Amino acid sequence: MITVQELMQTSGVAFGTSGARGMVTAMTDRVCYGYTQGFLAYMAEQGEFSSGMRVALAGDLRPSTPRILSACAKAIRDAGGTPEFCGYVPTPALALHAFANAIPCLMVTGSHIPADRNGIKFFRSAGELLKADEPEMGRQELDLDQSRFDADGMLVWPEPLPPVVDVETAYTQRYLDHFGRGALAGKRIGIYQHSAVGRDVLAQIVRELGAEIVLLGRSDTFVPVDTEAIRPEDVVLARHWAQSEHLDSIVSTDGDSDRPLLSDEAGNWLRGDVMGVLCAASVGATSVVTPVSSNTALELDGRFARCRRTRIGSPYVIAAMTEELQEGSAVVCGFEANGGFLLGSAIAGANGATTAALPTRDAVLPILAILTASAPSVSAQAAALPQRFTYSDRITPFPAETSQRFFAHLLAGGTAAQLQRQTDLFGSFAGDAMHIDLTDGVRTTFSSGAIIHLRGSGNAPELRCYSEADSPEAATEVNRLALAAVAALPS
Repeated sequence: MITVQELMQTSGVAFGTSGARGMVTAMTDRVCYGYTQGFLAYMAEQGEFSSGMRVALAGDLRPSTPRILSACAKAIRDAGGTPEFCGYVPTPALALHAFANAIPCLMVTGSHIPADRNGIKFFRSAGELLKADEPEMGRQELDLDQSRFDADGMLVWPEPLPPVVDVETAYTQRYLDHFGRGALAGKRIGIYQHSAVGRDVLAQIVRELGAEIVLLGRSDTFVPVDTEAIRPEDVVLARHWAQSEHLDSIVSTDGDSDRPLLSDEAGNWLRGDVMGVLCAASVGATSVVTPVSSNTALELDGRFARCRRTRIGSPYVIAAMTEELQEGSAVVCGFEANGGFLLGSAIAGANGATTAALPTRDAVLPILAILTASAPSVSAQAAALPQRFTYSDRITPFPAETSQRFFAHLLAGGTAAQLQRQTDLFGSFAGDAMHIDLTDGVRTTFSSGAIIHLRGSGNAPELRCYSEADSPEAATEVNRLALAAVAALPS
């Protein structure tokens, strides 16, 4: 017998905020089976799983996903559950179905990371696994009978997945009801499809809301589109498509379709946190929760009674949203810098419809909230916000031990010493360091108005830098110079 924690250590497949993630070669059937077994054991302890209960599962379009799904389904059966295969669908469509039926679920996806990696994201019957769940999951004991697996850790007797249960119809109807048919009439929208699992359902929703759609960039091989670090080729493509196809906007998502991409009419991609502010205003939010890395236009905008900052990661956002609901906020929502929007409260839609809460990242609501707004264009909506601009990049590889030494150096001594050290490091281009926020990493505001936020990644050997300034060019340049300054330090 081993525990989930021991499986994590021996397999090299980490478990954390994004669920289990690792190289496909490390995610053997034995490892995926073990993680699923541990998850269900924990759910049984919580009264959310028992023999005969359904467990929903779905996946993205990576080549490794079907095999991993099969291993997970086998673990569900062996635990006495009934695997309910929902097909290759967006993560929020799976979550919407599972939450509505009060059953646990899991999504096989690596989100935006390359196809040589994959992951499994686990959901409780009413929401995501939160940080408090992780140690409880880690202590679960596993029975990985070696007779089930060959020498390479693959199932000796793999089983086919069961017939697909339709969850996309309900997900599509959610947005047709909320916005009303015809809400996008007269618009010409490009759908950048690439290899996103929700590429067809997104196109269907936009078309059924009345827009003329143009399908773009569909790929039969997996494309690692990251909505927070947009690839240069996607920047060029969007501007070309917007001009050549005469589009009002281009929309897309990441691989598992829980994070949005949306461009203005010129093909300029909006930052995810700008989309979050616009969507929060659209739903009439009274309390907005977002990580500390998001654009400060949220507070400067002045439309929200409460703005709350958290550490980076949807579990932190969801936990704070729950507290806001308990304190009586009428309409609670959250968003991340990558654009994923979390709806904590039921809201009113078109023609008296009520749209249920969906407390996990969703890409479709922010896309449609902006496209259906009364402002004449996407660019006009963005221009009406306080003009603060963000940019993010990273140094990779940047091992965890290097991060630890770097932050120990940066934070040595009291506040005055910390501020002076950052002024010495970044002052030539950012000005004097004025304030440090240690909510998650080191986020420093400088006399120029620039913000530099440095943070070691929780699931990759890299140092991330989030910057903010009064223009896109300044935010990008501050980020470049900050990373160059860190890279020049002695190792």
